[in-house]
Amino acid sequence: MNQEYLSFSEEVLKAKREGKPIVALESTIISHGMPYPQNVETAREVEEIIRQNGAVPATIAIINGKIKIGLSEEDLEFLATSKEIMKASRRDLPYLIAAQKHGATTVAATMICAQMGGIDVFVTGGIGGVHRGAEVTMDISADLQELAKTNVAVVCAGAKSILDLGLTLEYLETNGVPVIGYQTEILPAFYTRTSPYKVNFRVDSPEEASALMKAKWDLGLQGGIVIANPIPEPYAMDESLINKVIEVALNEAKSKDIHGKEVTPFLLSRVKELTEGSSLEANIALVKHNAKIGALIAAVKGDK
Repeated sequence: MNQEYLSFSEEVLKAKREGKPIVALESTIISHGMPYPQNVETAREVEEIIRQNGAVPATIAIINGKIKIGLSEEDLEFLATSKEIMKASRRDLPYLIAAQKHGATTVAATMICAQMGGIDVFVTGGIGGVHRGAEVTMDISADLQELAKTNVAVVCAGAKSILDLGLTLEYLETNGVPVIGYQTEILPAFYTRTSPYKVNFRVDSPEEASALMKAKWDLGLQGGIVIANPIPEPYAMDESLINKVIEVALNEAKSKDIHGKEVTPFLLSRVKELTEGSSLEANIALVKHNAKIGALIAAVKGDK
């Protein structure tokens, strides 16, 4: 890996020098996942939660063709307000870097950049997956392929509820990606603590999660790990209500011929409108909770 493409913040560089645990954070949630100013406020609060729980945050984005690992206040504000930010997955990285453009990293791109930067714990809201109707559209998130080959543990509230969760789990199984429930045996579905599906294995502490990560990679088994951490109870939404809302939003996306990487931002925005903002509150709460658990796991790893 040519290090000239990477730019570390002073905070992250200091953490690397001192051997402190570091947690990667994506930036699509800032540019394409939430409205302003909640997006930048949440980004700052999530970084602070990670610091309070014994780790150093490293929010990742592409700015002026550089992979920035750790962002300044100005960078966060720019990502939160600029209309020039591309949603960046694996396929987009070479173009953004060569053309010196700006990109907010998805789960897939953040995993790639985190591994380049030597970071193996990453916190996000929910992973992408197999979209409903994918047997016709072939709309499958690049996040799943990245989990198959990139050695990063992704702490999330499961897969986004807008997806086909059953097919997402099948795809992950085919690619040997373990889906771990953090203090749960049921796969959480982003806005809800439950779904009709079970996780593969359960862990009940940061120590157990860290031990599983170590064993997987010590065995030379390439690929990531999904650590599914349910949304806190007070913010969890009613499963039947959210499913009805998602059906409405999906039908609207279909009628408007919205597809590809535009689908998820559209659906999340419509779900927010249809739930009168309560889904945004849930989104913010689950990301913060994931940040705490991710930091605790990274801190345990750092102690070994």
